[in-house]
Amino acid sequence: MGAVQPAERDGRTGAGEGRPRRGPDQYHDRIGDGVGDRGGGAIPARLVQALDATGVRVVTDAGVLAGHAIDWTGRWRGPVLGMVRPTSTGQVAAVLGAARAVGVPVQVQGGNTGLVGGSVPDRPSLLLVTTGLDRLDPVDAVERTVLAGAGVPAARLAAHAVAAGLRFGVDLAARESATVGGMAATNAGGIGVLAHGMMREQVRGLTAVLADGRVLSTVGRPRKDNAGYPLAALLVGAEGTLGVITEVELALHPTPPASTVAAVGVTRLADAVAAARLVGGPGAPLLAAEVVDATGVRRAVQALGVADPLPPDAAWLVLLEVADGGTGAGLVPVADLVAAVGTDARDRAGLWAIRERQTEQYATLPGPPVDKLDVSVRLDRLDALVERVRAVVPRAGVFGHVLDGNLHVQLVGAGPGDPERVLGAVAELGGSISAEHGIGRLKAAHLHLARSAAEVAWMRQLKATVDPQGLLNPGVLLADG
Repeated sequence: MGAVQPAERDGRTGAGEGRPRRGPDQYHDRIGDGVGDRGGGAIPARLVQALDATGVRVVTDAGVLAGHAIDWTGRWRGPVLGMVRPTSTGQVAAVLGAARAVGVPVQVQGGNTGLVGGSVPDRPSLLLVTTGLDRLDPVDAVERTVLAGAGVPAARLAAHAVAAGLRFGVDLAARESATVGGMAATNAGGIGVLAHGMMREQVRGLTAVLADGRVLSTVGRPRKDNAGYPLAALLVGAEGTLGVITEVELALHPTPPASTVAAVGVTRLADAVAAARLVGGPGAPLLAAEVVDATGVRRAVQALGVADPLPPDAAWLVLLEVADGGTGAGLVPVADLVAAVGTDARDRAGLWAIRERQTEQYATLPGPPVDKLDVSVRLDRLDALVERVRAVVPRAGVFGHVLDGNLHVQLVGAGPGDPERVLGAVAELGGSISAEHGIGRLKAAHLHLARSAAEVAWMRQLKATVDPQGLLNPGVLLADG
């Protein structure tokens, strides 16, 4: 069977806005086998017949499949036999049951906005696209929850919550395309983690289909439910390897007061942490604390055509958002550090645009595409991490969520073996090689850097118990063998 391939430069425009495609290199060849069929071959007739009998249409048109066989970053292309787009939990169960009977692997794909190669197959597979699961129920104002289908985009969910006077706690730059199911499967983070936690903290219950077609649902249960294993929590972050999430019951939050965003310049990340710790509190909670290095700021303001808020002697821009009613009163403790401030929606959006532009600008730099790593360490080791990274890749760009200890490292000019060296440095600092993007295929061979041998063995045992044939998202999270 062909392994997932680094994609060619084909100019495809999608969620990544025409991001450049990458060719083979040592880092990525170690995840695949460097050969392999770009197409999926023929789908078994028995599988098509079984799915037709359940009312699920199988798409085999090469032109349609091509757009789904490549991931959001443009780095990975895998062999797809055919594609289904179920519209109900029952149809998902029928698909998985039929695929299991024939022995065909199933790759689950939501909005295809992931960054670790986990949304395309590494062997001829049936692609199960969840965007047809677009149910969005009315908000339960008493429980402050809403039931959303796995295919509902984050932006649609957020607008739905706002219309009910509430707030969805997870916000991502890919909000227009990222889906609820994919965000739950990868335990997505984003800029709202500081205030509301990661995706796992938003999930009150879910419905999922196991590899053999059985349906598991924890939707509609009371807030306090301590009866046995937390099965829903186990599926969140499992990257689709244990089951296909079809709907999620999500907790919503009260809408905070109007906010103020401040741009603060600092020389060290330790100073960024200290500044963030000074603000926030009762009556004016800190909603977000983000950092961007000086190079990233310069590139963003040039692209946006806006003034540079970073003082000349600062190495880092810190964006602090405080729910103080838009008065700026919440920023008094750091007033002497503030270089720019946004109290109305336009000015706040202008400052946030500098942060949200980072992923795109690194993806569209001239030359070979940039390796992107998503890592975390304890707060007192952030500066040490950056020092170690730039000792390996001097031009590395860095931005991220400073009070989460989560940095997105852009390895500009990395050579063969450099990504592995950086991941090794993260592990030596006691950090995680995946803070919020998941392991996917990109880091499956390196899982041992973040989990003990006993932990990995237990993960494999669990996978083998619920999916003994290894047909559900094979090669994602857990490397073959």
